[in-house]
Amino acid sequence: MSWGVRGMTVRFGDHTALEGVSLEVPAGRVTAVVGGDGAGKTTLLRCLVGALAPDDGEVRRPDARRIGYLSSTSGTYPDLTVEENLAFSATAYGISEAETRERAAAFLDRTGLTEARDRPAGNLSGGMRQKLGVIRAMLHRPELLVLDEPTTGIDPVSRADLWWLIARAASEGAAVVLATAYLDEAERASWVLALDDGRALAEGTPDRIAAAVPGTIRTSTARPSGDAARRSWRRGARWRTWSPDGAGDAASQGDPVRPDLHDAVTVAALARELERSDVGGEAA
Repeated sequence: MSWGVRGMTVRFGDHTALEGVSLEVPAGRVTAVVGGDGAGKTTLLRCLVGALAPDDGEVRRPDARRIGYLSSTSGTYPDLTVEENLAFSATAYGISEAETRERAAAFLDRTGLTEARDRPAGNLSGGMRQKLGVIRAMLHRPELLVLDEPTTGIDPVSRADLWWLIARAASEGAAVVLATAYLDEAERASWVLALDDGRALAEGTPDRIAAAVPGTIRTSTARPSGDAARRSWRRGARWRTWSPDGAGDAASQGDPVRPDLHDAVTVAALARELERSDVGGEAA
């Protein structure tokens, strides 16, 4: 079964948060929605789970009891222990005590939370709370698992544990959708939708999006000058410059590099911004 949205538009007063966005979310696949702050990631996820109604477009989702959702917070109850949080969630979904204990024990053991099972969630570290939140969202084996930036601000070990949970849910047949601002992390997903200012910027497998970058990208230690500066960005300790036609000023500045997903999304955003700038200049 495939869930998702088609031609979805969401407005908040005069502000358009999403415009004509479509996304298929098939079972057994991890789909990443990427973009900066205000791109529309959370709005898309909230519509997908039924927490927000779109102004236009179609949303396909399973029954609410077959959805697992983690909002931008951990979604845990701070005064309840780890085990009590999971038991409460299991009761809400009608899972038996025996089945809850079996599933919870496996997840807690794999993610290093077993020793913290009697600790109140409010006393856990940020990474531990996020892991507990994801376990709560997937404990009832949902058909659709939606996670809003589950790995933001947590340590690398906790991030690896979270990705184990995400992969586990997909392997059990769930359609998994997660929002993230980390493009290197989105490369782990099978499918990526990049949003910019509420509109789709790029979509496809990470490799396909990277391979579709037009022109040439070159890297250099010095910040480019002139018109090339408009098509350059810092990445780590070096600068990258995109030349749309593969020649021109960028050809003599630095060494060519093979673009990855990070480069591809950056180039797509640059191209859109340059187009807006050029149109604005002509209108003036």
